[in-house]
Amino acid sequence: MTILLVLLLVAAALIAAVYVYDTRQTSHTILRNYPVIGHFRYFSESFGEYMRQYQYLPDWVERPFNRLERAWIYRTAKGISNLVSFGSETSPAFAFRPAAFGVLEEETTEWTPRRIGIAEGPNAPLGACREPYDPPSFFNISGMSYGALSHAAVSALSRGAKMGGVWLATGEGGLAPYHLEGGCDVIMQIGTAKYGVRDEHGALSESRLREIAAHPQVRMFEVKLAQGAKPGKGGILPAAKVTAEIAAIRGIPQGQASISPNRHADIANIQQLGAFVDRVRRITGKPVGVKFVMGQESFLDDWFADCTANPAHCPDYIQIDGGEGGTGAAPAPLADYVGLPITQALPLVAEARDRHGLRTRIRILASGKLVTPDKVAWALCMGADYVSSARGFMFALGCIQAMKCGSGHCPTGVTSADPRLIRGLDPTDKSVRVMHYAKRLREEVEMIAHSCGATNAGGLRPEHVTGIERGVGGFRNLGG
Repeated sequence: MTILLVLLLVAAALIAAVYVYDTRQTSHTILRNYPVIGHFRYFSESFGEYMRQYQYLPDWVERPFNRLERAWIYRTAKGISNLVSFGSETSPAFAFRPAAFGVLEEETTEWTPRRIGIAEGPNAPLGACREPYDPPSFFNISGMSYGALSHAAVSALSRGAKMGGVWLATGEGGLAPYHLEGGCDVIMQIGTAKYGVRDEHGALSESRLREIAAHPQVRMFEVKLAQGAKPGKGGILPAAKVTAEIAAIRGIPQGQASISPNRHADIANIQQLGAFVDRVRRITGKPVGVKFVMGQESFLDDWFADCTANPAHCPDYIQIDGGEGGTGAAPAPLADYVGLPITQALPLVAEARDRHGLRTRIRILASGKLVTPDKVAWALCMGADYVSSARGFMFALGCIQAMKCGSGHCPTGVTSADPRLIRGLDPTDKSVRVMHYAKRLREEVEMIAHSCGATNAGGLRPEHVTGIERGVGGFRNLGG
C-alpha cells in the first residue's frame, strides 16, 4: 500500500509539472489551452506514421484538407524538413512537365513584381492612380476579418507578413489596429456592408475612405462581390463575436449579429461596378480590385468589354475565388455547390482577360485551396499573376481543422472568441511560423519552375503543366 501511494504521488507530481510547463510555454497552442491531455494529440499524430499499416483512413482522404497537405504546412511553418521517403502518396490531378535540361542555380533569376495600377502622368490613360503597387511576393495572405479571427491571430499574421514580405488582406470586417501593428502591406477590402468605410446609413463614407487610405501601409482597396465560402450571401458574424471594439471598427451596433447583404446595394450591374471602382480609386489614389466567384462566362465578356470601352471603369486587378468554400461560416449548400472551383474558373478568367487585350492592364489574383507549392505553381501556369491563401496561413498559425470556426470555440485560438483559448496563441511565436510558411512555399514554387526550365516563377506557362487522370493503365494525359 505504501509503495502504491508513493507511485501515485510521483505520478501526480509529474502530471503537475507537465501542467505547469504546458501552461507557461508559448510554442504549442493546444498544450497551452489543454495542458497534459493535449500531449495525446501529438502522440497520436507522430506515432500514426509508424502504425500506417493499421490505419483505416489513409492520409489523403480527409476533407477539406487532407493530412498530407496539412502536415506539409505544419512542418514548413515550424522550420522542419518536409522531405518525403519511399515515393509519393498523392494521386495528382495534374503534373508538371520537367525540361530535359533544368535551370542551374547560377542561371536562376529573381521573380519580378508585376505592377498593379497605372501611375498618373501627363500621358496616363483614364483609370490611373497616384500610388500603383509593386507587390514583393507572388504568394500572399487572403482576406480574413478581425472578428472572424481573434486579435492574437491577426497580430501574428501582420507580424509574420512583414517578416515574410507578403501582403495581408483585411477581409470585409474593416481595418483593425492588429492589421497594422506588424508593419506589413495591407489590402483593405470593401464588403457588401462596407464595414469600416460606411456612414450611419450604411452607404460609402468618402471621409472614412480617405482616412484609411492615408495609412501608408494600406496599398490597395478591394471591392468584394463574393467569396468562395458563400457566393451570393454576405458575411456572417454571430452576435457573441460583435464586441464593442469590433462594433466600432465596423460601424455597427454592439452585440447584434453582423450579417452583410448578399450584394452591394449600389452595385446592380457592370456599369455601376465600374463607376464604383473609379470612385474609390479617385478618392484613395490607390489601385482598386474586385473579388468575385466565377459563374456565367458571359459576365466576363460583358465586363471586360466595358473595361475596354470605359478605361476609367477598369479594375487594376481581379481576384477570382474558387467555390470550394473558405474560412467564413457559411450555409452548406453555398459552400458545397455554388461557384466554379478554381481549377475551372482560373483558366476561363485568364483566357477572357487576354482575349480582350487586358493582360497588362488587369492583374489576376487566384485563391481557393491553393495552399501548397504544387497548387500555387499550377495557378501561375494558368495565368495568375498573384496567389493568395487564407486557410494555408491559418494552418501555419496552428489551426487543426477542428471545424469550429463559426462557434467562437476554436481550440487553437485562431477563430475563437473565448479569451482563455485566445491566450494560448502567442503572436510572437506564430508570426515566425507564418514567415517560414510564406518563404518556404515561394522557394519550392521556384524549384518547380527551375525544373520546368523557367529561370523564376514568373516564367511558368500553361505548357509547363498537364492535366491527368487515373485510368486502367495508370495515368492518362488530358492535354495542357
